[in-house]
Amino acid sequence: MSSHPSALPVVVIGAGPVGLAAAAHLVERDIEPLVLEAGPTAGSAVREWSHVRLFSTWAELVDPAAEKLLAPTGWTAPDGATCPTGGDWAERYLQPLADVLGERIRTEARVTGVSRLSRDRVVDADREQQPFTVHVSYGDGTEARITARAVIDASGTWNAPGPIGGDGLPALGERAAADRVSYRVPDLRDPAVRARYAGRRIAVIGSGASAFTALASLADLAEDEPGTHAVWILRRGISGSTFGGGEADQLPARGALGLAAKAAVDNGDADAVTGFRTAHVENDGDRLVLVAEDGRRLDPVDEVIGLTGFRPELFFLDELRLGLDERLQAPVELAPLIDPNQHSCGTVYPHGVNELSHPEKDVYLVGMKSYGRAPTFLAMTGYEQVRSIAAAIAGDREAAERVELTLPETGVCGGAGLFDEPAAARSAEGGGCCSTPAALRIGAPAPSASGGC
Repeated sequence: MSSHPSALPVVVIGAGPVGLAAAAHLVERDIEPLVLEAGPTAGSAVREWSHVRLFSTWAELVDPAAEKLLAPTGWTAPDGATCPTGGDWAERYLQPLADVLGERIRTEARVTGVSRLSRDRVVDADREQQPFTVHVSYGDGTEARITARAVIDASGTWNAPGPIGGDGLPALGERAAADRVSYRVPDLRDPAVRARYAGRRIAVIGSGASAFTALASLADLAEDEPGTHAVWILRRGISGSTFGGGEADQLPARGALGLAAKAAVDNGDADAVTGFRTAHVENDGDRLVLVAEDGRRLDPVDEVIGLTGFRPELFFLDELRLGLDERLQAPVELAPLIDPNQHSCGTVYPHGVNELSHPEKDVYLVGMKSYGRAPTFLAMTGYEQVRSIAAAIAGDREAAERVELTLPETGVCGGAGLFDEPAAARSAEGGGCCSTPAALRIGAPAPSASGGC
């Protein structure tokens, strides 16, 4: 069988923003995609955080190839200067795009395995001449095996949130307290959710945008519901970079989010506990006590919200030869650019097929999944990834290696991103891990990895 028979589709795993964009770019190049979505609708994961407002504007959330595909339907882009909620994004963009793609999308289709046809992970012989085989389990209980010319995994990381344990494992007692531990930003518009947190003492664990959102939301709740109070638990200390870039952030809503979290602390709606790495969750009657690795014990809380990041699910790719960084579980060429051990600025030059390729030819991890355990991913980064990959699959190497995107800067570089170390303190003095990133122009080559973060 030929290596890339034109009759075979490119399988895209996941019908989220980047998966749908991948399909649009493939269609633009006359390559047939088949999008497999585990959920009941396109954008299923986005719909689960429909209450959360993005810090990217509409202009940064609509993929150019997708917009071209939508144009003949009479679809018009929302106001590019406004920031939608997840629900807005799903209903006003993702669903119309899925409708245009039509039967190219299969929902309730969960991928359970990917391999080479008649070749397991060990076999070398004629490996690249064999197409991919994708095993799928459908919602009605049936199974299928689909043959593909290439595989683009845009399944994201939403279904694998990190535990609250400071060592990357669930804290002792975390699973037993599952009814009082959540790993999502609460939707306080929902009466049941609001009642769960109103008037309660809540531990919020995490230091990223999700934690900022939760802190700001709980501060608003405290204005209406006396007794509501957050305890913000950080694994590292508070420094000049803790709350993000503020007014210097080129995404104003992202900067404002960090300032809102700071206001929650400054106004007394949240207490910050630093250098606290949770080891144990103990029951204290109807409440929980968090115990740190160093033995510190916090006053009892009623609820815990763990927002410590996400992880890629890799089990269904186990028969493929992936080149993943041993720390981040991101592609090895991309990992140094996003490694929070080195920096926390989140400013990464646009990248594509070169940084996302693996020893297994024609398989790609894209979108949030490409970042592995690293944070600060932007939708427009994913759109650039799949534009480049679609070009490469089509054989247009020049387009695949061309940069067609300018990314906004965070306005902050926090030095070493995981621990407070002496090197990290330089960021407060204008130093840190990253030099000022070069301006990126459409059509310009990307700067070298050593030129900034």
